[in-house]
Amino acid sequence: MSTTDTTVTPPASGAASGTAVAASPAGSGGPGSRSVPTAGSDEGRIGLRANLRHIGALVRRNALQIKQDPESMFDVLLMPIIFTLLFVYVFGGSVGASLGGSREDYVNYVVPGLMAMMGMNIAMAVGTGVNDDFRKGVMDRFRTMPIARSSVLIAKIVVEIGRMLVAIAILLGMGFLLGMEIKTSVLDLGAAIGLSLAFGASLMWIFILLGLTMKTAQAVQGVAMLVLMPMQFGSSIFAPPSTMPGWLQAFTDYNPLSNLADAARNLINGGPVAHSVWMTLGWAAAITVVTAPLAVAKFRKKS
Repeated sequence: MSTTDTTVTPPASGAASGTAVAASPAGSGGPGSRSVPTAGSDEGRIGLRANLRHIGALVRRNALQIKQDPESMFDVLLMPIIFTLLFVYVFGGSVGASLGGSREDYVNYVVPGLMAMMGMNIAMAVGTGVNDDFRKGVMDRFRTMPIARSSVLIAKIVVEIGRMLVAIAILLGMGFLLGMEIKTSVLDLGAAIGLSLAFGASLMWIFILLGLTMKTAQAVQGVAMLVLMPMQFGSSIFAPPSTMPGWLQAFTDYNPLSNLADAARNLINGGPVAHSVWMTLGWAAAITVVTAPLAVAKFRKKS
């Protein structure tokens, strides 16, 4: 029998093979090729362990940026020193006398309050940093990576919390040099620091959302200052509310910075802390619950 009489019968699984091929995405580079994820497409598929690994890698990247640009730490290193000296020696005599004490007594009043101020000022840097990353095209690189979009923002917050911790350490060091005393315990001091970090982290979501919304970093700073100034000076950070007019006292009572300043102050100097602590934690939780999803959604849409 010649070879020309031989017929080839197609395999029974041919239909299934055809189906498998048809299901392959058009333009695929083969079984080993990896498609570039679209914005937000992999967010729900990334497990917690992988997400934490991405956050760790991005934290390292942001930390290396600080190492390459040490000038970015000037605000953290110098702001606590300047503010402490300025307020203690400019307002310490008069405000200390109104408190029934001296300049040395004012140190114990203002330094815990400045812990709240440090967090708010450093939080503003997150918004300008996010805005600057978009203008420089850094976010275009993240768009092509199979990472959760939220990990980019969380990594920035982790690094800024570290910067905030450095600023608070310098602030407390200046306070001790000027005569501040811990009248409670080291654990209470640690609680005051932790409360300041938690509230500062919640504020970062506001400034991230602002950085994603405004067109330039200068616009972010301008709008942020409009928020920072009344919040900081219309609070109990620098002076007791009893010395303020009635309408300003009403604003001060609802100002979350006043709650944080009072909580930190009473944790360090002694006094009732339950109301101020729970109010501060409530504000921090409410700000995070409202602004964090908005910031992540805006980031996904923009990237």
